Amino acid sequence: MAVQLNHTIVHARDKRESAEFLAHILGLEAGAEWGPFIPLDLSNGVTLDFATVPAESIVTQHYAFLVTEEEFDAIFQRIEDAGITYWADPHGKQPGEINHNDGGRGVYFRDPVDHGMEVITRPYGSGGS
Repeated sequence: MAVQLNHTIVHARDKRESAEFLAHILGLEAGAEWGPFIPLDLSNGVTLDFATVPAESIVTQHYAFLVTEEEFDAIFQRIEDAGITYWADPHGKQPGEINHNDGGRGVYFRDPVDHGMEVITRPYGSGGS
């Protein structure tokens, strides 16, 4: 059997707010509430299930999304249009910039509960300059 990631739970102060924030940025649609979750289906069959939890229970996580060059253009435009602070690096040392790791493009930003979000056009280690 091939092992695949099917879903993961993303903790939020407000599951609908966080799911819709990321859905908007990525150009997706948040799903209908399913039990305690708001699902966000990704094209590779993985679902992010947003769950409302007490703020003190939230441990910030990192989520990286591999997209096409065209998708990156649209995502980056939505980030800029929304006035979201972004960086070229995960430590926030290069504000207002994107990176060109492995010959692609990448950007980091934060969601409403401070989870680190990353959008890249090339997987790390895939080559390029």
